[in-house]
Amino acid sequence: MDDKPYADFGVFLKKYFRGKVQKISINAGFTCPNRDGTKGNGGCTYCNNQTFSPEYCHTDKSITEQLQEGIGFFGRKYPDMEYLAYFQAYTNTYGPVSYLREIYTAALILPEVAGISIATRPDCLGPEVLSLLAQLKERFPGKFIWIELGLQTMHEHTAAFIRRGYKLSCFEDALEKLQERKLETVVHTILGLPGENTENILETMRYLNAHHIDGIKLQLLHVLKHTDLADYYGQTGFHILSEDEYVDLVIHCLEVLSPDITIHRLTGDGPSDLLIAPLWSLKKRSVLNHIHHELKVRDTWQGRLFTE
Repeated sequence: MDDKPYADFGVFLKKYFRGKVQKISINAGFTCPNRDGTKGNGGCTYCNNQTFSPEYCHTDKSITEQLQEGIGFFGRKYPDMEYLAYFQAYTNTYGPVSYLREIYTAALILPEVAGISIATRPDCLGPEVLSLLAQLKERFPGKFIWIELGLQTMHEHTAAFIRRGYKLSCFEDALEKLQERKLETVVHTILGLPGENTENILETMRYLNAHHIDGIKLQLLHVLKHTDLADYYGQTGFHILSEDEYVDLVIHCLEVLSPDITIHRLTGDGPSDLLIAPLWSLKKRSVLNHIHHELKVRDTWQGRLFTE
């Protein structure tokens, strides 16, 4: 865990890379079965994909062009930096396998790219997609391939409210098949969803322990403009976590999480022009410092309350 009392993603990277590593977001022009009518039309209630679009990240550019522009942007300060191509916007396995092979390969063959991270849904990992991912892992043995699954919560009532669009059993099936192929899995969770209390959230953490995931993202719930969640917030004014409440919740999550799970994220910061609440989250560095300070004051750490 190095100097932090949790399995920090940055420390994890130092074990495998010579110097600094930077993620570059990629927009490969996907949609989502929760948006195109296959399972729904509005997407998840909280989702606004404008939050995933850096300046260089546009679909009128090829994968190679997006990566080269990202490398040019970040490489000015650190010429020897290595990169992870992050297929982030929408559902990045939701397309023909021939296209998936083309775009993943375009990223992996670049010498500066040390690996790819693919954000997707468990219900978009069919046999052909899984086979492709296994083939790429074998073809590029020196490069990382991460699959990021958006679970958000283990609780079916919350999943129905946010219109996640798949059952927990679907997540379990996809995770098992990824693990059979020794593909690294990172699971996204959201803290502060309406109707969930601390114990509900800790149940999700314990559930993920039991399923032996490799990494986790703890994401603060953001209410963003142009989402159904924003409309619901305007109608109900449901409780939004304060900074103190969020810091306390994150620490409880870390305490019950297995120390073997890498922490890829502890919070998040929505774009200032889209964020409705909580506005305190805009000061991401301050929030992270608050978490680190409180961990030290409480003399606690990831896994302190973990049980097999």
